[in-house]
Amino acid sequence: MNEVRIAVFVFLCLCTASLGALFSYQRLPEHQRQDDTRQVVHLIANIFVVMTSLVLGLMITSAKSRFDAVNQDVHSYATELILLDRMLLLYGPEAGEARQKLLAYTERAADGRWTAEGGLSDKTSERLLEDIGTRLRGFEPRGDPQLSIWNDIREQYRKALELRWSLVEQAEGSLPRPLMLMVVAWLVLIFAAFAFRAPRNAVVVTGFIAASALIGGAIYLIVDMDLPFEGPIQVSAAPLQRALAEMRR
Repeated sequence: MNEVRIAVFVFLCLCTASLGALFSYQRLPEHQRQDDTRQVVHLIANIFVVMTSLVLGLMITSAKSRFDAVNQDVHSYATELILLDRMLLLYGPEAGEARQKLLAYTERAADGRWTAEGGLSDKTSERLLEDIGTRLRGFEPRGDPQLSIWNDIREQYRKALELRWSLVEQAEGSLPRPLMLMVVAWLVLIFAAFAFRAPRNAVVVTGFIAASALIGGAIYLIVDMDLPFEGPIQVSAAPLQRALAEMRR
């Protein structure tokens, strides 16, 4: 998983920076290990502490807002599918095959199969929706009431199709890679600066390793939340499962 690799990469970078600075600063010339140098290094690190905190806060807010928006879209999509099914039922027995295709598609969507490898649209789901559209175009309404229902079905189908493609597009992450690399670089600088002339004992080493792991975990959660259909933090499929239950009634 991409987010796991990112988290491990962050953890290794921070451990290397902190422990490397902790155990290698004594190799520097004497004048570079004075208290004045240490104070300046820590002041520089404090600048990046503030900047990193702000950027991480913005990343968390962005990922959470995106997650909530996708979750709301899934609820709306489930509603659109139910309405489309009800309109097909209202149209009459001629819409039976289209309803079966819609049921088969909803089953795939409820299982979370939105995209295939590479983030592209799931072709099986796409063909099922295309078959529904083909059958809708083959309807021959009899009389004004059925014609009105047919027009409503076509409009509802178009709305569902647009929302489905919107969800497919949102399956990919939106966090810019340069921003992520910049934040990691700042964290590396911070850890290296705080490890400069720090006491070399088990408590300090354990603290740096634990802090590296926790920050790596935080980055993992941010990236995972930015991918709403992957990882342990996923948009719930419950709305689509309820829609599927309604269609089977």
